[in-house]
Amino acid sequence: MDSAVGHSSPTEGRPARTDDGALRHLYQAHAPILLSYLLRLTNGDRHRAEDIVQETLLRAWKHPEAQSADGRWSRAWLFTVARRIAIDQVRAAQARPAETSDERMESFSRPDDEIDRLLDAREVRAALAALPERLRTALVAVYFQDYSIAEAAQALDVPPGTVKSRTFYALRALREQLLERGFTPGTQARDER
Repeated sequence: MDSAVGHSSPTEGRPARTDDGALRHLYQAHAPILLSYLLRLTNGDRHRAEDIVQETLLRAWKHPEAQSADGRWSRAWLFTVARRIAIDQVRAAQARPAETSDERMESFSRPDDEIDRLLDAREVRAALAALPERLRTALVAVYFQDYSIAEAAQALDVPPGTVKSRTFYALRALREQLLERGFTPGTQARDER
């Protein structure tokens, strides 16, 4: 503890001038010129430049040996530290993968994504299995077996009008089943437009 100042040194017990006035002077004397320099290095990114200024001044504060005998901070040392911090930030950003927001993750999925197709098919099969048999068989015949209305009517041994009616109600019931399961058919197609 430095009795003249009333604060302990930030570096392993060595006395340093760490009063509020010295910190304020460090900031007032060097922050504006460092910010101007860093704005050029960061292509005008003011927030990033301000962060680097703060980090530079914090490091200067933790390294009182960067001060001259009269207590002034070496501007060359400050600029070197600031430039190195900026370089480190650029390297760190290049080393990690690009960040994406999770707000609309479905917009990043590919339409030919095999897992999405498998999950969609599974949901449709489960919803289809929950339909009454008379609706399910008409729907399967027309939409999955590609029967015409007349072919489906002959295979199911019902009139063509009944096949049309059952298919209509089956599609509506299938949609309700999918919605109950939390699956919204066609969302991916709408998001891609």
